[in-house]
Amino acid sequence: MTPTAVLSTFDIVAWLKDRALNDGEYLQPVKMHHLLFLAQAYYSVAYPGYKLAPATFVADEKGPIEPDVWRVFSSGRPYVENEPLPDRVEHFLDSIWRRFGAHSVDYLADLLKGQSPYRDAFDSAPSSEISLKSMIAFYGKAKKQKAIKPTGAPDVDDVLRPRTMRSASGKPVSVQRWNPRSMKKS
Repeated sequence: MTPTAVLSTFDIVAWLKDRALNDGEYLQPVKMHHLLFLAQAYYSVAYPGYKLAPATFVADEKGPIEPDVWRVFSSGRPYVENEPLPDRVEHFLDSIWRRFGAHSVDYLADLLKGQSPYRDAFDSAPSSEISLKSMIAFYGKAKKQKAIKPTGAPDVDDVLRPRTMRSASGKPVSVQRWNPRSMKKS
C-alpha cells in the first residue's frame, strides 16, 4: 500500500476550491477533477513512493474523475472539517494551480483525454480505474521523451515552481528539492 501525503482527498478539494475563490474564479466540478488528477499524478512523480491523497480515478466520458468526490460534491460543497495541509503539499498544489488552473475545462479535458493513462483505461471499458502506475509511467517519462516527441504532459520540473527561501544575508533565493541521480550497479 502506498502512503499518502494527506489523509483525505476532501482536504485537497477544499484547497482547490478555496484557491479558485480567492482568485475570483468559479471552479467547475469537472475542472476540479482534472486538477485533482494532475496533482495526484505529478505528486507521485515528484515524490516517488507517495500518493498525494487516497484517491482512485476512473476514466469517465467527461475525463478522469474521482467517483467518491464526484458523488459527495454533486449537490454543492458539503460541510467537512478540513485538516490543514502540510507546507510541502500546499506549495505543491500552488504549483499545480499556477501551471494548470488558468486553463479552461475544455482545454484540460482535451489534454487529459489524449494522454495514455486515461485513453488506455477508457478504451478497455468506460469507468475503468486509471492506475497510479500508468500515471507515474506517463508523467514521469515527460522529461525523457521531450527530446524524442512531446507527450502533451509537461515535465515535473516545469510544473513545480522552485521554493523561495532567504539566504543568511536575507536575500531571496530559489531552491529545489535535491534529487540525486541513481547509480548503476556494476
